[in-house]
Amino acid sequence: MFTRLSRSWELVKASASVLRQDKELLLFPLISMGALVLVVASFALPVFGLGMLQSISGGSDERISVGLYAVAFLFYFSQYFVIFFFNAALVGAAMIRLDGGDPTFSDGMRIATSKIGAIAGYALVAATVGMILRAIQERVGFIGRIIVGLLGAGWTVATYMVVPVLVARDVGPIEAVKESTALLKKTWGENVIGQVGLAAAFGFIFFGVMLGGMTLVVAAFVSQSLFLIVTAFVVVILAIGITGLLQSALTGIYAAALYRYATTGKSTQGFDSGAMKLAFAPK
Repeated sequence: MFTRLSRSWELVKASASVLRQDKELLLFPLISMGALVLVVASFALPVFGLGMLQSISGGSDERISVGLYAVAFLFYFSQYFVIFFFNAALVGAAMIRLDGGDPTFSDGMRIATSKIGAIAGYALVAATVGMILRAIQERVGFIGRIIVGLLGAGWTVATYMVVPVLVARDVGPIEAVKESTALLKKTWGENVIGQVGLAAAFGFIFFGVMLGGMTLVVAAFVSQSLFLIVTAFVVVILAIGITGLLQSALTGIYAAALYRYATTGKSTQGFDSGAMKLAFAPK
């Protein structure tokens, strides 16, 4: 247990060493977050309107149900497209740094824009899978939902390398999914220490942030000062947001380094080769 936690922390520190050299990499998850808020806002009104019509009609109008599914699919697609686009920009910029270059924000955006067709295709594939899993989940019992959840987790693991593949190679979304799956079978075996490790490390970080935030909020309420209460809530929200941005940036950097190591077997600048090998646990 403690050995795995130590390995996880080493991976976080290795990714952070790259982020310290290029702090502008944080702009990609930040803009992605803002774009996702706009996506949610743009879909809120039509979804609310269709829901009201369905409520008025007593749920008998099949066209409204089809409309809701269509809007839900477009929402999935738009959401995935935004996430994958800015992830591609982040991974592209990170790869420049890992190859010894000095990337800029425009470099990442240029790379993502050059792959926009493949990114849109992959967003379409991911949205389709997401809708299928959701449709199944709505029609099965508790055990079935657990199974669907495991299938979703398996899809996430199998497609972990898709964005780096799309960035590094001139392939389509289906080929990228196949290559990501092949890399998983070839090097990771059944124990994906890298993904679980980063998630576990940031789980502890988020726990610390939440614990400190709760302490700060309680102290503010005890003081009975409206200014301190509002300030405490703002600080907590900012701390959670910054932690989320750091996790997104470090995850993208780690994915880029992992892909580079998996395809070349060479050590990566900023990453100790021994630490990288720990991410590839054998079967």
